[in-house]
Amino acid sequence: MKHSDNSSEGHGAALFAGFLGWTLDAFDFFLVVVTLTAIAKEFHRTDKEIALSLALTLGFRPVGAFIFGLLADRYGRRLPLMLDLIFYSIIEVLSGLAPNYATFMVLRALFGIGMGGEWGVGASLAMEKVPPKLRGVLSGLLQEGYAAGYLLAAVCSIIILPRWGWRPLFFIGGLPALLAFFVRYRVKESEVWERTRHESWRHLARGIVSNWKLFLYLLLLMMMMNFISHGTQDMYPTFLERYWHFGPTQRLTVTAISMIGAVSGGILFGLLSDRFGRRRSMVIALIIAILVVPLWAFAPSLTFLIVGAFLMQFMVQGAWGIIPAHLSELSPDSVRGFLPGFAYQCGVLLAGSVAYIEALFAERMSYAMAMSLTAVTVFAIGAVVTAMGHEQRGIHFGGEPTIVPE
Repeated sequence: MKHSDNSSEGHGAALFAGFLGWTLDAFDFFLVVVTLTAIAKEFHRTDKEIALSLALTLGFRPVGAFIFGLLADRYGRRLPLMLDLIFYSIIEVLSGLAPNYATFMVLRALFGIGMGGEWGVGASLAMEKVPPKLRGVLSGLLQEGYAAGYLLAAVCSIIILPRWGWRPLFFIGGLPALLAFFVRYRVKESEVWERTRHESWRHLARGIVSNWKLFLYLLLLMMMMNFISHGTQDMYPTFLERYWHFGPTQRLTVTAISMIGAVSGGILFGLLSDRFGRRRSMVIALIIAILVVPLWAFAPSLTFLIVGAFLMQFMVQGAWGIIPAHLSELSPDSVRGFLPGFAYQCGVLLAGSVAYIEALFAERMSYAMAMSLTAVTVFAIGAVVTAMGHEQRGIHFGGEPTIVPE
């Protein structure tokens, strides 16, 4: 049964809040990536010790998805989103004030809780409000807030880091607190949640447990998707330094160009998924990504390197841009705040070893070969896992049955 599209009223404000929240969330995370050596120098620590903070942040993301996801399904999308925005903004500012290494590490773990909570709540609110026929392209826009955040972190670090150091960058990370006021006064609660919410914590728990098969499939899918994204992003600056002997500015410039490709790919493939289907569009993007690997890893010149970096993230994030719509459509209405976000963040946790795997391969072969072998493997497996699942493209939220993978 199809419901009216009343839930799509005011979707612009919800989409804007979700996109900007995810952008600033990613911006705050990638600040550590782009200022890692500067932080290490001030705290008199090795790069490896500061890099551990990234692992801590990733490790605590499922905690945030669990807490804020449950709150979103029990009390609505808006309140948990506001609380999360304020929480991770405060933690980010405090990170810029950290007096020592130990304090910084604790704060980055706490930031992981905030980062893990934002995506599931923001995505469920936005996807429940946007028109079903535009869900794919707007999903791409929402998801590429992540790439936009990485791009913003790279640009800000080029401008601010040489002049004022790393700490002021983290003060900028306090801006999401202002977004909470926008959510409070401009974003309306999800009507889908209001129609389908659980009347008690017991009913919510029962609803989550009853969808364990779906959760396992989403977990497998998101593990592969995170292998794909982190496998092509995390070690790429190191590859540019070791294999191409680039300095910091050159590395950040190539990274910024690749993120422009990411944003473009996410939106375009999101649009294609509205017409040709979620799974088919994702599989096409991943197969084309395999074909781009030689140019991406073994470019014969700087020009081809830039083209390869752009195309690689165009395809990787092309597949990723469909994820908010795809996961939201697969998830039952009453657990949509919890299930996609928790599966996503658990997938991050399980795929967190990919950078270590690539570094291990690089000890036995060139960085280019290590990264290309990893990329081809995860693209191929990711395409198979995507094709194995179901999809419910364009369904109208609010009481429809959800197909659970066998």
